[in-house]
Amino acid sequence: MKKVVLAGGTGFIGQYLEDKFKRLGYEVIIISRQPQHVAWHDTDGIVQALEHAEMLINLAGKSVNCRYNRANREAILKSRTETTAALGSALLACQNPPPLWINSSTATIYRHAEDRPMTEEHGELGSGFSVDVAKAWEEAFFSFQLPKTRQAALRIAIVLGPGGGVMTPYQNLVRFGLGGIQGSGNQRFSWIHVEDVFRIIQFLQQREDLSGVFNCSSPYPVTNRELMQTLREVMNRKLGLPAAKWMLEIGAYLLRTETELIVKSRWVIPERLTREGYTFAFEKLDDTLRDIVR
Repeated sequence: MKKVVLAGGTGFIGQYLEDKFKRLGYEVIIISRQPQHVAWHDTDGIVQALEHAEMLINLAGKSVNCRYNRANREAILKSRTETTAALGSALLACQNPPPLWINSSTATIYRHAEDRPMTEEHGELGSGFSVDVAKAWEEAFFSFQLPKTRQAALRIAIVLGPGGGVMTPYQNLVRFGLGGIQGSGNQRFSWIHVEDVFRIIQFLQQREDLSGVFNCSSPYPVTNRELMQTLREVMNRKLGLPAAKWMLEIGAYLLRTETELIVKSRWVIPERLTREGYTFAFEKLDDTLRDIVR
């Protein structure tokens, strides 16, 4: 049986990928902290799982939906860099490693951008905690020289999909009449449908000439204002009260999260994927939201 290994595959994206690969007849082995999966401390078990696998997909990392105190900052960083290092070492120990290792990264690696879009070639990396984590994550990934394994890092934008991700809180805001702009409303919202995440992985699996960094986002990002207006239209809600930045700060404190998740302007374009011929299943936000809400 064909085999795919999902590291950290218990979240929203991982569950979606697991279901899709199983439908294609793959055996899916998950590495996680849950008892029914291969454990992170089981070095031999990880090597055995990777032997003769077609692909390793690493999604591991503590959620950033939390307050950035010292303990959470340390956990966010280590949960990405240490798991990536463990996987790289396991690949080096394999006799027959998978020919492709896809590692998560994040579109947050770029600076706050309201002036122009960020591409892989001409994008400017930002500063601050989230950017430092993203840089360290990619450095850990590309520090490995793997003669038998091609490496691709996906700088993933905000993932939208049915039954999970950020859609639930956004839909709740609209449902209760709070679906207006957040902050200035001018910040860019780069997004991608979870189905395209899966298809991009398939695309990279088939294109053996491709490696390195890829922006994993729709070619048509929108502003926060456009996002909330489209979501209100899809959900048939006319009223949407706005939230000023000071209101977001209070709400983020009460919900134990950070306003950066909402107010940072992520303007990211998938230049490499588009140039190489990848065709998005969901290019436009209105089609995406209608698919999800339906």
